Formats: sequence, structure tokens, C-alpha cells
Amino acid sequence: MPRRQNSAATISDVAREAGVSPMTVSRVINNESNVRETTRERVMHAVALLHYSPNPAARSLAGAQPIRLGLLYSNPSAAYLSEFLVGSLDSASQANIQLIVEKCEFGDHEIEVAQHLIAGGIDGLILPSPLCDSIDLLRMLATESIPSVAVGSGSPSPDLLAVSIDEVTAAQTMMRHIIALGHRRIGFVVGNPKQSVSARRLEGYRVALAEAGIAFDDQLVAQGLFTYRSGLDAADTLLDVSDAPTAIFASNDDMAAAVVAAAHRRGLDVPRDLTVCGFDDTTLATATWPELTTIHQPIADMARAGIELLVKEVRSRRSGHADAAEHIRLDFRLVRRETDAAPGRSPTPR
Repeated sequence: MPRRQNSAATISDVAREAGVSPMTVSRVINNESNVRETTRERVMHAVALLHYSPNPAARSLAGAQPIRLGLLYSNPSAAYLSEFLVGSLDSASQANIQLIVEKCEFGDHEIEVAQHLIAGGIDGLILPSPLCDSIDLLRMLATESIPSVAVGSGSPSPDLLAVSIDEVTAAQTMMRHIIALGHRRIGFVVGNPKQSVSARRLEGYRVALAEAGIAFDDQLVAQGLFTYRSGLDAADTLLDVSDAPTAIFASNDDMAAAVVAAAHRRGLDVPRDLTVCGFDDTTLATATWPELTTIHQPIADMARAGIELLVKEVRSRRSGHADAAEHIRLDFRLVRRETDAAPGRSPTPR
């Protein structure tokens, strides 16, 4: 229903009219590319219908009291962190939000750093992977009644705000692709065992093997830590197997890039001699040679969605409401580039 002429439309009004989230409206207005054309058309129709006009001054006043959010990070992948910070800073700049970014060591002093932020008066905490899996940290935040959002956890608590992708299905999708190319000896590099996504991606690997009638071989699974160095070690372990794999799927792009380097060091051609696939689709995926086939995880969008959830929760608490913890699951996609091919063949032109 059209609004009264003397009542300015808000981004929420546009989202409601178009049947999408306010974050999606923001993406369309900012002309971001990761929006379906049909969705873009619905949003623009709603913008025209409601005569919506983004107003930075009004936007800064919309939240009334400023919101201070803390962002703790402890991710070994600089490429992952870069994507996450881009999304977080972009989201914070769109609203009346002050973002305080602090580094800590996962499993070491994250509680101490979080308590420092709490003492400084933050209203909520953003916890990207791996900190979203710190049980002691989450317990402390619950005790202190500090709103927090887990971004990128493989097993988010039902009592916690969370943004994630379907990790099992994403890994299964990549495995189905590799199997469809004709590979049967497929190595897998597992991520840090302390992070819940590692077990989920391994589960997707095993499910896809079973689905294709391929027996699981523990010699084809090597432990990694989501770091480039651990990827090199894992690659050497897998390539030293007597019946070596013809393809290796690594749990993130850092380790996949290391597998490519290890293969080159042995004189192997990627992908003719060895298919290599990654996960995340960070900037590293296109900085390595050949460019990585990988699973695109919308890291920046996950950060934006996390801040949106957290801001909503903070404002709800300020108004005396307590809503059920909301979980958002975003889409992933397989991005095929230059590191995959049928066994013993050069890649087909993309």
C-alpha cells in the first residue's frame, strides 16, 4: 500500500514492498553485482513506487543513539580477513555504528580482549571464524548478557545470532564436480580441528564419495590448519602416497594455493597431472597461478548480514524486547577457473 505523501519511505519499507531484506535493498542501491536481475527489478520497482530516496543525514539519525560494536579476529588467512573487514566496514559506514576492531589469539587470550572491549562500553560483539567456535568466550558473553553474532560457524548455537552457509552441501558440491570430471582418487586437506567448519567440509567430502560409490581411504585425508604452510605439508603427505591422488580438494584457498605450489615443485602440471580445488574464493584464488577453482563463500556479505543482525538485536534490547536468536544462511556457488580437468588432460576452454 502506498505511503502518505508526507511520510518519507525508509529502506525497510522498500524491503517489505519488494519482499527482500533491507541488506538486499542496500546492495541494489549501491549497484553491487551479486544480486539477481529479477530481484534488482523488484527492488527498483518498489523504490519508484514508494518514492524512496537514500538520505545519509536521515540514515545517521535513524538509529538515534550510536551503537558501538566490537569485532574480534583471529583468522590465519589474511585474504579471508580482508574480505570480512571490507564487509564489516562497509556495513558500519551505512549506519550510525562505531566499529572497534581487535586482534586476539584463538584459544589464548580472546576472553581477556573481549572483557577489555566490554569494559570500554561496546554494545555487541562480532565473532568471525574461528572465534565463533570458542566455547569459553561464548559462555562468558552469555553470562555478561552481551549480544554477539557468530559469522561462519559450522555449528552455530541455536541461542546465538548467526550467519553461515551450508558447509556440508558446499563441500559435497565441489566433490560432485571433481567426481564428474572422472577422478576417483581424490585427496582432501582438512582444516583446523578446533574449527567447526573443518568437520562439516570433511563430512561433505565423505558424503559425496559414498554417493558416488567410492570407498573412503584415510590415506587420502591430510590434516591442515587453514594456513599456507600447513597446506604445503599436507600436499607432500598426499602426493607421497603410493597410489597418489589425481585431484586434491583443500578446505580453503590458502591451503589449495600451497597444494598448487607443492605440485609445481615436483614437476607436476596443474591441472593435467593434478586437479586442485579450494574453498572461500578469496582474492588469493585469482592471485595464484593457475587461478583456483573454488567454492565462493560470500564472506563480505556474511559480515554485513552479521552486523545487521547484531544492530537489530541491540536496538531490540534497548527498547525492552527480547527476540529469538535469528540464523541467516547465505548462498554459496562453485566457481570454475583453471585448476581442474579430467585425469591426465589439459583443461577445456572456459
